[in-house]
Amino acid sequence: MNTAYRSCMFHWSARTGLLSCFLACFSLIGCAKAQPAVNEGDIIFHTSRSAQSQAVQQATGSRYSHMGLVLFRQGKPTVFEASSTVKYTPLAEWIARGTGGHYVVKRLKTAQQTLTPEALEKLNKVATTFVGKSYDLTFEWTDDRIYCSELVWKIYDRALGLQIGALQKIREFNLDTPAVKQKIQERYGNQVPMDETVISPQAMFESPLLTVVAER
Repeated sequence: MNTAYRSCMFHWSARTGLLSCFLACFSLIGCAKAQPAVNEGDIIFHTSRSAQSQAVQQATGSRYSHMGLVLFRQGKPTVFEASSTVKYTPLAEWIARGTGGHYVVKRLKTAQQTLTPEALEKLNKVATTFVGKSYDLTFEWTDDRIYCSELVWKIYDRALGLQIGALQKIREFNLDTPAVKQKIQERYGNQVPMDETVISPQAMFESPLLTVVAER
């Protein structure tokens, strides 16, 4: 191999190495921007792309139609959520599913005092009792099936005795828009349980117990 060829190969390798390093760093920066710094016990909200999202938004008067609880698995943040089933979803994956990548992370105002290691252990222990349960399309106040806000509300209530957000009845929501009427007809027919207890993402979002710690 002549000297000129070796020199050419060296400079090409150096350039490609620098380019690879730059791309790797850029990728890490992008991931850091996409994923907020969260604590275990945080509650995260976004606008779902699901078929019922518009109806949930209109019925509850909320921008947000889906939510979950931040819990750590093997040191990595996940969102414990009720979607098709109750499961742990990696945080970045959960954020990417939301409309426009927008999310809001809220935290107990008293988190520093309240969310002790013992308290977090209780949250995780109660959470395991819901793993694998099916999503509740009719929003019933039982544990047979469960929906997103019900899941987070019950975990906090049963683990720490904290009730985040005011419970309501189905009759208290806006049931008159076309999108809402369509979903009601699909799921209840003419037997709408108007006095069923419900907790909405909006009620939890508005809880005075929480404060915003991250948003995008």
